Amino acid sequence: MRTLGKLLSLIIVVSCAFMTSCSEKIDESNLYTFTGETIEDFLLNRNDEFSDFNYVLKRTGYDKILSAYGTYTCFAPTNEAMRKYVDDLYEDMSNKDLPHNGMTQKGLEGLTDSLCKDIALFHLLYSEIMGVDLGNGMTMNSMLGRDINSSIDSISGGILLNNSSLITSMDNELENGVLHVVNNVITRSNNLISGEMEKHKEFSIFYQALSLTGLADSLNEKARTDIQMPTKVGTGKGSGKIYIPEECIVGYTIFAETDETLKQNGINDINDLIEYANNTYGKCADQGSGWYDYYRNHNIKVSTDKDFQKANNALNMFVRYHIVKYIVPYTKLVYSYNETSRVPLYEYYETMLPYTLFKVIRNSGKIYINRWVTNSTLTDRVAEMASASISTVKREGISLKRDNIQALNGYIHPLLNMLAYEEYVPRGVLNERMRFDDLSLLPEVMSNKLRQMQPSEVRAILGESSGTAFGGNGNMRLPRNYSKHLVVYNGDNTEIYHLPGQDCNWPNYQGDEILCMGAYDFAFRLPPVPDGTYELRMGYTANGNRGMVQFYLGRSSSLTTMKALDIPLDMRKVPVDNPDGSPDTNSGTGWCLYTKTDDMGVESDANMHNMGWMRGTLYYSRGKGGSLIARADVQDLRRIITKMQFEQGEYWLRFKTVLPDNTSTEFHLDYIELCPESVYNNSQYVEDMF
Repeated sequence: MRTLGKLLSLIIVVSCAFMTSCSEKIDESNLYTFTGETIEDFLLNRNDEFSDFNYVLKRTGYDKILSAYGTYTCFAPTNEAMRKYVDDLYEDMSNKDLPHNGMTQKGLEGLTDSLCKDIALFHLLYSEIMGVDLGNGMTMNSMLGRDINSSIDSISGGILLNNSSLITSMDNELENGVLHVVNNVITRSNNLISGEMEKHKEFSIFYQALSLTGLADSLNEKARTDIQMPTKVGTGKGSGKIYIPEECIVGYTIFAETDETLKQNGINDINDLIEYANNTYGKCADQGSGWYDYYRNHNIKVSTDKDFQKANNALNMFVRYHIVKYIVPYTKLVYSYNETSRVPLYEYYETMLPYTLFKVIRNSGKIYINRWVTNSTLTDRVAEMASASISTVKREGISLKRDNIQALNGYIHPLLNMLAYEEYVPRGVLNERMRFDDLSLLPEVMSNKLRQMQPSEVRAILGESSGTAFGGNGNMRLPRNYSKHLVVYNGDNTEIYHLPGQDCNWPNYQGDEILCMGAYDFAFRLPPVPDGTYELRMGYTANGNRGMVQFYLGRSSSLTTMKALDIPLDMRKVPVDNPDGSPDTNSGTGWCLYTKTDDMGVESDANMHNMGWMRGTLYYSRGKGGSLIARADVQDLRRIITKMQFEQGEYWLRFKTVLPDNTSTEFHLDYIELCPESVYNNSQYVEDMF
């Protein structure tokens, strides 16, 4: 099987050499070696080249792990690379509180146990990553919990890791994984995000703004210590072990204009930036004409004075809109899995400017923030996205440089255009149907790289060669209080599982899902939207293992603010696909296979909508590359939970079982939609099927 896998990988890489769509040119010398050894055998048998790295592995005990069964990736630095790194560590006196980085003497023997562990774990992955994937640019989670980003070296054509370590021998396939030789120890920053930005002089003006506002001193959180591990664990559904994250990493991502970008927009120093912020935000909360609804509704006046540390100061607002409390590398700004080929990829991020969003979209291979396309989720054609006749690009969007500047607690992404919460954002960019994957609602889950985590990684952490629970995928249960955006009301009676379905044929948007068991009672904080009338919808898959849920909505997570919405939803009812294409009457949804209708389901869409239902979408398929589109999947449904006026601010959606005595039933959440009236009740066009 490994020989077959090797052959397939070779075919793919050779094919890429003749196809410009795969990646930039990669140095293919010495790519493939298959020896029949374990990773540890490989290192031991080449002692003259890897003895120093193996010394570190032995000090930490990871040599035994790399001798045993598993599927790992090892980035092995040569002796020359190790000696240079260790010498530099000893000579580094920049940390006055920890001279020589804690080393006791020069050389390998001077490394502390913690330094050895850091070096070892930062060069190991729980899953097998081959060169063909590295060449396309990706972000990997090391065993240390820190990211490794791959890119193409513009000089050699080889693969770089964290812009510093060149892979010199790639895809050495071994019995328990793959080994890539690197010419430098992979680097990582131990600076907090503000300190890392200060080092990068290309952000000197933005960093001055970050300091003046006091935000530079506030972006120092690295982890939360208040998570509550369940007291009752068991095995969940099925017989597999349960992975429960024991730490909760938190952090930030800053999207910052470089000095060059600012100067291209007439901003040459901090005073120019203050003037720009005052002009941009000065009137955004004015009664009648302002577009920042949250400030306007609460009579918060924008300040243009010199007290930059006030939250309502224009410069402070400018900076806050550039920061999100997620740790997001460039490669994960938008997520790809099972989307259909005709659609752009997009995500929405909540910023530190209270209750504001920006949209990130990938268009023609490039990433943009707040790209504004008119009528973006409307159409005048059957079964199509918005046509060119009604959709025009009003703003190209803010483009990013792919640098992946990584700090200890986040990332910095350089902007090539000016980013601001201008009127066109709430009135244009966000005036569309907004779809949020369930995991995107939980910033901590994203920062801890649990979203779209590979099932093989979960199994490796659990020490299992295969999983049996939840369809062979393994269990991942979220501790209570793991996310500030999720509240559990009844302790361990609510069991919340995250199922990373990246190798499962599930009908889930982007693969992942939240599945809940027990006598559950919990709430999610909804993403904030501009003022307006919206439909609040939930995407889920119906099956006989589900239960019944009652929805509540409140302006806070307090139960006293929660009001029940509509009647309970019975998630067990699966529509029937009638052979003649007539609407199903058993489930109460009116579902029918749209391809059996004369109008591709347009009339039945309207009938379903009137009853509070919608089909799945044309956006994604069942499983990666699946042939069954969600719109044609009888299990894939959207329930319209409520239709109401929302104000820009805080809302919590509560889910409570109405079958508390049947704790084996499941609650399933796939995604949330917030759709404005301008889309679902448009007088000229109809909401598209994507």
